[in-house]
Amino acid sequence: MAERPEHQEDQERPEPGAGGGGEADARDRLAPVLRPVRAGNGFEEALEQVLQVLRLGLVPAGGRLPAERELAERLGVSRVTLRDVLKVLAEQGLVESRRGRYGGTFVRQRGAGRQDGDASRELRRRVAAVDLEDVLRFREVLETGAAELCASRPLARDGARRLRTALAATGDAPLEDYRRQDTLFHLALVELAGSPSLAAQYAAVRATVNDLLDCIPLLVRNLEHAQHQHAAAVEAILDADAEGARAVLREHCAGTAALLRGFLT
Repeated sequence: MAERPEHQEDQERPEPGAGGGGEADARDRLAPVLRPVRAGNGFEEALEQVLQVLRLGLVPAGGRLPAERELAERLGVSRVTLRDVLKVLAEQGLVESRRGRYGGTFVRQRGAGRQDGDASRELRRRVAAVDLEDVLRFREVLETGAAELCASRPLARDGARRLRTALAATGDAPLEDYRRQDTLFHLALVELAGSPSLAAQYAAVRATVNDLLDCIPLLVRNLEHAQHQHAAAVEAILDADAEGARAVLREHCAGTAALLRGFLT
């Protein structure tokens, strides 16, 4: 990717309709994933984190990543290192760079530019590389624990509003955007548990779960059932019913696990 003049980034403006939501909300969504990398593997760890952002759908297709200066600061890397990361992502067809008034780095549609055969082989490769049972068990432990923690501590008004807003977004989402909104709902729930370490671990395992979900079809009946479970979990959390919240999330995780086992094993 050709390097742009340092001052061009300062002129970048949000493109109308690109990404949805305010920039503050976007920064909140990225908080569990983007953190300063450790010395020694700056490029590799920065690439891993930005890939997580893409795999989790925290910036939707067509949405713009944070400006280079902000992204480099959040990752604790130089802008030269960040540009190397973005170059790799562009070469993989995951992002594209645009110039001009509404310039920046934009997320491409997942799988854009791939032939059907290539996509199929990539899905098989993902499944073969994952210990499915380990992923599913770890996800259940993290989510049920987070739900219990959320219900065990009083949520601030902003926290309750965020949970309700995320729930409403899953209910209103068109089919093609449901899984991304579902991810944002679960991330919000886990973050509200109040443990950054828990949120970071969940973000990592959820990225793997999303890769697996991409390998199976969207089933409307299952999504309707999941939405009822989401609503029950929010109700239990807001009612400070820790046992109820944990039970709902355990059932919800079990349903997803059953689908994944059925299709992938």
